[in-house]
Amino acid sequence: MKKFLKVLLLLVVLAFLYFGFTTYPKLDLISGFSAKSVASGHFIDNRPLDLIEKTDNDIDMIDLAKNSIDEAGKFATSNVYGLKERKAIYREGLGAVLINDDFDVSKPYLLPKRTKLENNLPFPYGNNEPKDTSFSNVDYSKLKKAVENAFDNSGGKAKRTRAVVVLYKDKLIAEKYDTGFNKNSKILGWSMTKSITSSAFGVLAKQGKIDIYKPAPIKEWQNDDRKIITINDLLHMNSGLEWEENYSTICDATKMLFQAEDMGKVQLDKPAQFKPNTHWNYSSGTTNLLSLILRRQFKTQQEYLDFWYSAVIDKIGMNSMIVEQDMSGTFVGSSYGWATPRDWSKFGLLYLHKGNWNGEQILDESWVKYTATPTNTSEGKYGAQFWLNAGGKFPDVPRDMFYCSGYQGQMVAIIPSLDMVIVRMGVREGDKSFDFNGFLKEIIESVKK
Repeated sequence: MKKFLKVLLLLVVLAFLYFGFTTYPKLDLISGFSAKSVASGHFIDNRPLDLIEKTDNDIDMIDLAKNSIDEAGKFATSNVYGLKERKAIYREGLGAVLINDDFDVSKPYLLPKRTKLENNLPFPYGNNEPKDTSFSNVDYSKLKKAVENAFDNSGGKAKRTRAVVVLYKDKLIAEKYDTGFNKNSKILGWSMTKSITSSAFGVLAKQGKIDIYKPAPIKEWQNDDRKIITINDLLHMNSGLEWEENYSTICDATKMLFQAEDMGKVQLDKPAQFKPNTHWNYSSGTTNLLSLILRRQFKTQQEYLDFWYSAVIDKIGMNSMIVEQDMSGTFVGSSYGWATPRDWSKFGLLYLHKGNWNGEQILDESWVKYTATPTNTSEGKYGAQFWLNAGGKFPDVPRDMFYCSGYQGQMVAIIPSLDMVIVRMGVREGDKSFDFNGFLKEIIESVKK
C-alpha cells in the first residue's frame, strides 16, 4: 500500500509539473479570450451565456474557462480553475474591451458619432426589406440546396455555419441562418475587419491626405532600417518585420489580442527581419499598427473615432457594425469588427462595384484594383488586406474572386465576373472542417451564364 501511495504521489507531482510547464502559461490567454468573447457576444448580440459557451467558446482549452456575467456592471469575468481571472467591460457604442488591473473604468471616454443611413430603399442599398426578385437564369431549387448544404443537420457540429447571404446583380437571392441567429444577429468578422481598415486608408488616399508609397510616418523608426518601410508594404503584409501568428500556441498575435494595452505598438516595436517587399508574412499586428498610423493622422481622438464610420461604415449603411478598441483607444482593426451578415454583404457590394455605392464614388476604382492585385511574394493569395483567388486556392471558383476572411471561417467573397457577393459566417475554420471550394462552387453553378 505504501509503495502504491508513493507511486500515486509521484504521478500527481508529475501531472502537476506537466500542467505547470504546458498549461499554466496559457491560462491568462485562455481566460482573456473567454472573458472578451462572453462580454462581446452577450452585450453586442444579446447572446445568453450558455449559447456563447456552447458555440463560441467550445474551443480546445478555451472551454476550460469558467465564466460569469454582471448585467448591472456590464462586464464579464473568466478564470481557469480559479486562476488568472480576467475581466472584459462593455461600453455602449464601443463594444467590449479586455482590461487589466490598471485600467481606470471610471475614466470618461469618447464615443464615435454615428449617422444612420435613412433613404427608404430596400436592402442592400437601404435598410428596408429587400424586394422579391426573380432571375430567369437562377436555378432557385439548386441554389436553396447549395445554401442548405452549408449548414449542419439539427444537432450537428461538422460545418457549424451560422449565416449565408448571397447577392446577385444587387439583389438578395438567398439567405439562411442557423438556430439562434437571424438577419439582426451581429457576428464577429475576426480578420475580415482588416479589410475595413484598408478601406479607411483608401478614403484618405482618395482625399489626397496620405501617400501610401511614402515611408510610414512612424517617428520611432527614423533612426534604424525600418525607416524605409512604406504604408504600401504594411498594407501588403510585406514589411519584413518580425511577427509570429499561430493561434494554437502562445505567440505574438495571441499576446497582442489578450494581453497588450496598446495593440498598435506591439508590431511597431518589432525589429526588421527582411528587407521590405521581399518576404510576405501574415500579421494581425501589422493591421493594428496601420490602425495606430490612422489614429496619428488626426488631431483629436474624436476625429479618429468618427472617421472610420463616416468614411465607409455608415456611408454604406452598415449601421449594425461596431469596431472595438483596445485599452489605449485604438481600434482593433485586425480582428474586432461586428456586424450583421447583411451588413457584411454591403461591404462586399462596395468592392464589387469598384468603390461606388449607389452612385457615390466612396473609393477610387484604382484603390479597389490595388486591393485585388497580388502582393509580391504572396503567390497570388493576398492583396492589400484582402485575400485573393488569383493563385487558384479555390480551383472551382473564378480566379478574379477576392475576399475578406476571418478566423473560424468568416468570408465575404466578391466575384466581379459573376456580379456576385457571397457571405458565410461560422465557427469552424474553413480549410479544416468547411469546404469553401465546394460551397462556393455549388452556389455559382446555380446561376446559369
